[in-house]
Amino acid sequence: MAVVSFEGLGKRYGRRQAIDDISFEVNEREVVGLLGPNGSGKTTILRILTGYLRPSAGTIRIDGLDVVRDGHEARARIGYVPENAPLYGHMRVNEFLDFMARLRGLSGPALRRSIEAARGRLALEAVGDVVIGRLSHGYRQRVSIAQAVLHEPKLLVLDEPTNGLDPRQIIELRGLLRTLAQDCAVLVTSHILGEMEHIADRVAILLDGRLLTVHPLAGPGRQVTLRVCARADAAAGVEAALTGVPGIAGVTRDDGDGDVAGWRVDAVDAAALSRVAAVLRAAGFASVETVEAASDLEELFLRLTASKAVH
Repeated sequence: MAVVSFEGLGKRYGRRQAIDDISFEVNEREVVGLLGPNGSGKTTILRILTGYLRPSAGTIRIDGLDVVRDGHEARARIGYVPENAPLYGHMRVNEFLDFMARLRGLSGPALRRSIEAARGRLALEAVGDVVIGRLSHGYRQRVSIAQAVLHEPKLLVLDEPTNGLDPRQIIELRGLLRTLAQDCAVLVTSHILGEMEHIADRVAILLDGRLLTVHPLAGPGRQVTLRVCARADAAAGVEAALTGVPGIAGVTRDDGDGDVAGWRVDAVDAAALSRVAAVLRAAGFASVETVEAASDLEELFLRLTASKAVH
Protein backbone atom coordinates (compact mmCIF):
# COMPACT_ATOMS: atom_id res chain seq x y z
CA MET A 1 0.00 0.00 0.00
CA ALA A 2 1.31 3.45 -0.95
CA VAL A 3 2.11 5.72 2.00
CA VAL A 4 3.14 8.58 -0.30
CA SER A 5 2.02 9.28 -3.87
CA PHE A 6 3.66 11.90 -6.11
CA GLU A 7 1.43 12.71 -9.10
CA GLY A 8 2.66 15.02 -11.86
CA LEU A 9 4.57 17.18 -9.35
CA GLY A 10 6.09 20.37 -10.71
CA LYS A 11 7.72 23.51 -9.32
CA ARG A 12 8.60 26.64 -11.28
CA TYR A 13 10.62 29.67 -10.14
CA GLY A 14 9.85 32.36 -12.69
CA ARG A 15 11.06 30.96 -16.00
CA ARG A 16 13.08 28.16 -14.42
CA GLN A 17 11.43 24.76 -14.09
CA ALA A 18 13.01 23.29 -10.94
CA ILE A 19 11.11 19.97 -11.14
CA ASP A 20 8.78 18.76 -13.86
CA ASP A 21 6.13 16.00 -13.91
CA ILE A 22 7.45 13.85 -11.04
CA SER A 23 5.32 10.74 -10.36
CA PHE A 24 6.15 7.76 -8.13
CA GLU A 25 5.08 6.11 -4.87
CA VAL A 26 6.64 5.04 -1.57
CA ASN A 27 5.07 1.97 0.00
CA GLU A 28 4.76 0.72 3.57
CA ARG A 29 8.01 -0.58 5.10
CA GLU A 30 9.97 0.50 2.04
CA VAL A 31 13.08 2.65 1.73
CA VAL A 32 13.05 4.72 -1.46
CA GLY A 33 16.01 6.86 -2.43
CA LEU A 34 15.96 10.11 -4.38
CA LEU A 35 19.23 9.92 -6.27
CA GLY A 36 20.76 12.61 -8.40
CA PRO A 37 23.58 15.15 -8.65
CA ASN A 38 23.39 18.47 -6.83
CA GLY A 39 20.72 20.64 -8.43
CA SER A 40 18.64 17.74 -9.71
CA GLY A 41 15.56 18.67 -7.64
CA LYS A 42 15.83 16.36 -4.62
CA THR A 43 15.58 19.04 -1.95
CA THR A 44 12.81 20.89 -3.81
CA ILE A 45 10.71 17.71 -3.75
CA LEU A 46 11.28 17.32 -0.02
CA ARG A 47 10.40 20.94 0.68
CA ILE A 48 7.08 20.55 -1.13
CA LEU A 49 6.43 17.25 0.63
CA THR A 50 7.02 18.77 4.07
CA GLY A 51 5.06 21.98 3.46
CA TYR A 52 7.92 24.47 3.05
CA LEU A 53 6.95 25.13 -0.58
CA ARG A 54 3.74 24.92 -2.59
CA PRO A 55 3.83 23.02 -5.89
CA SER A 56 3.24 24.78 -9.20
CA ALA A 57 1.58 21.63 -10.56
CA GLY A 58 0.55 18.15 -9.44
CA THR A 59 -0.13 16.73 -6.00
CA ILE A 60 1.47 14.78 -3.17
CA ARG A 61 -0.68 12.58 -0.95
CA ILE A 62 0.46 11.12 2.36
CA ASP A 63 -1.76 8.33 3.65
CA GLY A 64 -4.39 9.67 1.24
CA LEU A 65 -4.13 13.28 2.47
CA ASP A 66 -3.21 16.11 0.08
CA VAL A 67 -0.19 17.99 1.48
CA VAL A 68 -1.69 21.33 0.37
CA ARG A 69 -5.41 20.91 1.02
CA ASP A 70 -4.92 18.76 4.16
CA GLY A 71 -1.58 20.25 5.15
CA HIS A 72 -1.75 19.98 8.94
CA GLU A 73 -3.05 16.40 8.98
CA ALA A 74 -0.58 15.33 6.30
CA ARG A 75 2.44 16.86 8.05
CA ALA A 76 1.43 15.16 11.30
CA ARG A 77 2.24 11.88 9.55
CA ILE A 78 5.80 12.94 8.62
CA GLY A 79 9.05 12.76 10.54
CA TYR A 80 11.58 15.08 8.89
CA VAL A 81 15.36 15.27 9.23
CA PRO A 82 16.69 18.05 6.96
CA GLU A 83 20.30 18.23 5.86
CA ASN A 84 22.37 19.74 8.70
CA ALA A 85 19.35 19.48 10.97
CA PRO A 86 19.25 22.34 13.50
CA LEU A 87 19.43 21.31 17.15
CA TYR A 88 19.40 23.33 20.38
CA GLY A 89 23.01 22.81 21.38
CA HIS A 90 22.55 24.13 24.91
CA MET A 91 19.90 21.50 25.74
CA ARG A 92 20.56 18.03 27.08
CA VAL A 93 19.35 15.17 24.89
CA ASN A 94 16.46 14.25 27.21
CA GLU A 95 15.39 17.89 27.50
CA PHE A 96 15.37 18.33 23.75
CA LEU A 97 13.34 15.17 23.12
CA ASP A 98 10.86 16.21 25.82
CA PHE A 99 10.54 19.65 24.19
CA MET A 100 10.00 18.17 20.71
CA ALA A 101 7.47 15.61 21.98
CA ARG A 102 5.42 18.41 23.57
CA LEU A 103 5.51 20.33 20.29
CA ARG A 104 4.07 17.19 18.70
CA GLY A 105 1.16 17.35 21.14
CA LEU A 106 2.26 14.48 23.35
CA SER A 107 1.83 14.62 27.11
CA GLY A 108 1.68 12.45 30.23
CA PRO A 109 2.43 8.73 29.91
CA ALA A 110 2.31 8.89 26.10
CA LEU A 111 5.09 11.50 26.11
CA ARG A 112 7.31 9.41 28.39
CA ARG A 113 6.71 6.26 26.34
CA SER A 114 7.54 8.03 23.09
CA ILE A 115 10.82 9.40 24.46
CA GLU A 116 11.88 6.04 25.88
CA ALA A 117 11.03 4.29 22.62
CA ALA A 118 12.94 6.83 20.49
CA ARG A 119 15.98 6.72 22.79
CA GLY A 120 16.01 2.93 22.60
CA ARG A 121 15.65 2.75 18.83
CA LEU A 122 18.46 5.26 18.30
CA ALA A 123 20.71 3.94 21.11
CA LEU A 124 20.73 7.24 23.00
CA GLU A 125 20.26 5.95 26.55
CA ALA A 126 23.90 6.55 27.47
CA VAL A 127 23.86 10.22 26.39
CA GLY A 128 20.47 11.31 27.72
CA ASP A 129 22.00 13.80 30.17
CA VAL A 130 24.73 15.05 27.81
CA VAL A 131 24.52 18.57 26.36
CA ILE A 132 23.81 18.23 22.62
CA GLY A 133 26.58 20.68 21.71
CA ARG A 134 29.14 18.27 23.20
CA LEU A 135 28.02 15.25 21.16
CA SER A 136 29.86 13.86 18.15
CA HIS A 137 28.34 14.50 14.73
CA GLY A 138 27.13 10.90 14.61
CA TYR A 139 25.25 11.21 17.90
CA ARG A 140 23.76 14.56 16.87
CA GLN A 141 22.42 12.85 13.76
CA ARG A 142 20.86 10.17 15.96
CA VAL A 143 19.19 12.86 18.07
CA SER A 144 17.84 14.48 14.89
CA ILE A 145 16.32 11.17 13.81
CA ALA A 146 14.99 10.46 17.32
CA GLN A 147 12.96 13.70 17.36
CA ALA A 148 11.55 12.76 13.95
CA VAL A 149 10.14 9.41 15.13
CA LEU A 150 8.72 10.50 18.51
CA HIS A 151 5.16 10.58 17.13
CA GLU A 152 5.49 7.28 15.19
CA PRO A 153 5.15 8.84 11.73
CA LYS A 154 3.87 7.04 8.66
CA LEU A 155 6.79 8.49 6.67
CA LEU A 156 10.36 9.29 7.72
CA VAL A 157 12.11 11.79 5.43
CA LEU A 158 15.88 12.26 5.51
CA ASP A 159 17.83 14.73 3.36
CA GLU A 160 21.45 13.64 2.77
CA PRO A 161 21.66 11.86 6.16
CA THR A 162 25.24 10.57 5.74
CA ASN A 163 26.83 13.97 5.06
CA GLY A 164 29.69 14.60 7.46
CA LEU A 165 29.64 11.13 9.02
CA ASP A 166 32.75 8.97 9.27
CA PRO A 167 32.74 5.44 7.76
CA ARG A 168 31.76 3.73 11.00
CA GLN A 169 28.89 6.17 11.59
CA ILE A 170 27.67 5.64 8.02
CA ILE A 171 27.59 1.86 8.50
CA GLU A 172 25.69 2.26 11.78
CA LEU A 173 23.20 4.63 10.13
CA ARG A 174 22.47 2.09 7.40
CA GLY A 175 21.44 -0.44 10.03
CA LEU A 176 19.31 2.11 11.84
CA LEU A 177 17.41 3.01 8.68
CA ARG A 178 16.65 -0.63 7.90
CA THR A 179 15.36 -1.06 11.46
CA LEU A 180 13.23 2.09 11.30
CA ALA A 181 11.75 0.97 7.97
CA GLN A 182 10.10 -1.95 9.76
CA ASP A 183 7.62 0.55 11.22
CA CYS A 184 7.28 3.26 8.56
CA ALA A 185 8.08 4.18 4.98
CA VAL A 186 11.40 5.97 4.47
CA LEU A 187 12.29 8.53 1.79
CA VAL A 188 15.98 9.44 1.71
CA THR A 189 18.02 11.65 -0.61
CA SER A 190 21.64 11.26 -1.65
CA HIS A 191 23.97 12.02 -4.53
CA ILE A 192 26.17 9.02 -3.65
CA LEU A 193 25.27 5.89 -5.61
CA GLY A 194 27.06 3.48 -3.30
CA GLU A 195 25.09 4.66 -0.27
CA MET A 196 21.78 4.12 -2.03
CA GLU A 197 22.71 0.54 -2.85
CA HIS A 198 23.22 -0.15 0.86
CA ILE A 199 20.12 1.68 2.06
CA ALA A 200 17.27 1.65 -0.48
CA ASP A 201 14.81 -0.90 -1.86
CA ARG A 202 14.20 1.32 -4.90
CA VAL A 203 15.77 4.51 -6.25
CA ALA A 204 14.16 7.36 -8.16
CA ILE A 205 16.90 8.80 -10.38
CA LEU A 206 16.63 12.55 -11.06
CA LEU A 207 18.46 14.86 -13.44
CA ASP A 208 17.69 18.53 -14.11
CA GLY A 209 14.39 18.26 -12.26
CA ARG A 210 13.08 15.31 -14.28
CA LEU A 211 12.51 11.76 -13.14
CA LEU A 212 14.55 9.45 -15.37
CA THR A 213 13.45 6.14 -13.86
CA VAL A 214 12.44 4.35 -10.67
CA HIS A 215 14.81 1.40 -10.35
CA PRO A 216 14.45 -1.57 -7.96
CA LEU A 217 17.48 -2.72 -6.01
CA ALA A 218 17.84 -6.36 -5.07
CA GLY A 219 19.04 -5.63 -1.53
CA PRO A 220 20.70 -8.29 0.65
CA GLY A 221 21.62 -11.41 -1.27
CA ARG A 222 21.94 -9.68 -4.65
CA GLN A 223 24.55 -11.05 -7.00
CA VAL A 224 27.73 -8.98 -7.12
CA THR A 225 30.86 -9.14 -9.22
CA LEU A 226 34.59 -8.96 -8.52
CA ARG A 227 37.45 -8.48 -10.96
CA VAL A 228 40.55 -10.47 -10.07
CA CYS A 229 43.95 -9.85 -11.67
CA ALA A 230 47.20 -11.81 -11.11
CA ARG A 231 50.44 -12.70 -12.82
CA ALA A 232 49.84 -15.06 -15.72
CA ASP A 233 52.24 -17.63 -14.27
CA ALA A 234 50.02 -17.80 -11.14
CA ALA A 235 46.79 -18.42 -13.07
CA ALA A 236 46.48 -22.12 -12.25
CA GLY A 237 46.97 -21.49 -8.54
CA VAL A 238 44.44 -18.66 -8.48
CA GLU A 239 41.81 -20.78 -10.23
CA ALA A 240 42.44 -23.67 -7.86
CA ALA A 241 42.09 -21.36 -4.85
CA LEU A 242 38.79 -20.01 -6.17
CA THR A 243 37.33 -23.49 -6.59
CA GLY A 244 34.99 -24.32 -3.76
CA VAL A 245 34.75 -20.87 -2.16
CA PRO A 246 31.23 -20.73 -0.65
CA GLY A 247 28.89 -18.31 -2.42
CA ILE A 248 30.73 -18.21 -5.76
CA ALA A 249 28.24 -18.44 -8.64
CA GLY A 250 30.81 -18.49 -11.44
CA VAL A 251 34.39 -17.73 -12.46
CA THR A 252 35.10 -16.54 -16.03
CA ARG A 253 38.59 -16.07 -17.44
CA ASP A 254 39.04 -12.71 -19.19
CA ASP A 255 41.46 -12.04 -21.98
CA GLY A 256 44.90 -11.56 -20.51
CA ASP A 257 47.19 -8.61 -21.06
CA GLY A 258 50.71 -9.89 -21.55
CA ASP A 259 51.97 -11.13 -18.22
CA VAL A 260 48.66 -10.43 -16.44
CA ALA A 261 45.69 -12.78 -16.23
CA GLY A 262 42.17 -11.70 -15.26
CA TRP A 263 38.93 -13.26 -14.06
CA ARG A 264 35.33 -12.18 -13.53
CA VAL A 265 34.06 -13.67 -10.25
CA ASP A 266 30.27 -13.65 -9.74
CA ALA A 267 29.10 -14.14 -6.18
CA VAL A 268 25.72 -14.36 -4.46
CA ASP A 269 26.49 -11.49 -2.07
CA ALA A 270 29.20 -9.14 -0.84
CA ALA A 271 30.18 -11.55 1.94
CA ALA A 272 31.24 -14.10 -0.67
CA LEU A 273 33.52 -11.51 -2.25
CA SER A 274 35.17 -10.97 1.12
CA ARG A 275 35.78 -14.73 1.33
CA VAL A 276 37.39 -14.68 -2.14
CA ALA A 277 39.88 -12.03 -1.07
CA ALA A 278 40.63 -13.91 2.17
CA VAL A 279 41.17 -17.23 0.34
CA LEU A 280 43.57 -15.64 -2.14
CA ARG A 281 45.58 -13.99 0.62
CA ALA A 282 45.70 -17.24 2.58
CA ALA A 283 46.97 -19.05 -0.52
CA GLY A 284 49.90 -16.65 -0.68
CA PHE A 285 48.96 -14.67 -3.78
CA ALA A 286 50.25 -11.34 -2.54
CA SER A 287 50.28 -9.89 -6.05
CA VAL A 288 46.61 -10.59 -6.70
CA GLU A 289 44.44 -7.49 -7.20
CA THR A 290 40.72 -7.67 -6.45
CA VAL A 291 38.42 -4.83 -7.52
CA GLU A 292 34.63 -4.84 -7.16
CA ALA A 293 33.05 -4.28 -10.54
CA ALA A 294 30.71 -1.42 -11.32
CA SER A 295 27.25 -2.12 -9.94
CA ASP A 296 24.06 -2.33 -11.97
CA LEU A 297 22.97 0.99 -10.46
CA GLU A 298 26.21 2.71 -11.47
CA GLU A 299 25.89 1.39 -15.02
CA LEU A 300 22.24 2.46 -15.20
CA PHE A 301 22.98 5.94 -13.87
CA LEU A 302 25.85 6.48 -16.30
CA ARG A 303 23.73 5.28 -19.21
CA LEU A 304 20.76 7.51 -18.34
CA THR A 305 22.95 10.59 -17.86
CA ALA A 306 25.34 9.92 -20.73
CA SER A 307 23.97 12.76 -22.83
CA LYS A 308 24.81 15.36 -20.20
CA ALA A 309 27.96 16.02 -18.19
CA VAL A 310 27.19 15.89 -14.47
CA HIS A 311 29.07 18.22 -12.12
